Amino acid sequence: QVQVVESGGGLVQPGGSLRLSCAASGSIFSINAMHWYRQAPGKQRDLVATITSGGTPNYADYVKGRFTISRDNAKNTVYLQMNSLKSEDTAVYYCNVEGVTTSQAMGSRRFVPFGSWGQGTQVTVSS
Repeated sequence: QVQVVESGGGLVQPGGSLRLSCAASGSIFSINAMHWYRQAPGKQRDLVATITSGGTPNYADYVKGRFTISRDNAKNTVYLQMNSLKSEDTAVYYCNVEGVTTSQAMGSRRFVPFGSWGQGTQVTVSS
């Protein structure tokens, strides 16, 4: 019931910047946390950054000082500002959203936890 749509990927030269966006929509009651993962060919999917419901960010060591995660609660959107990009940042970046959905069934409202993934957006850092 929750859709997650990413945008902002593309081709950038080393040292350049990109800003990724991830918007969640659907029958959302609340969003507890949002995460950015990335996966390069032949590699496992790794957690890049997390932001909690209170706005507390956490980062993988290899992006600290270069990437910034933020969220706009009114828009159910999370951003990843990526600066000083390196070739090793090349990957498909995925957004994961965790929260609670609300729905109406058999005359009552129900609240169900969810975790939804976006489709991924390609980031390529190359000269």
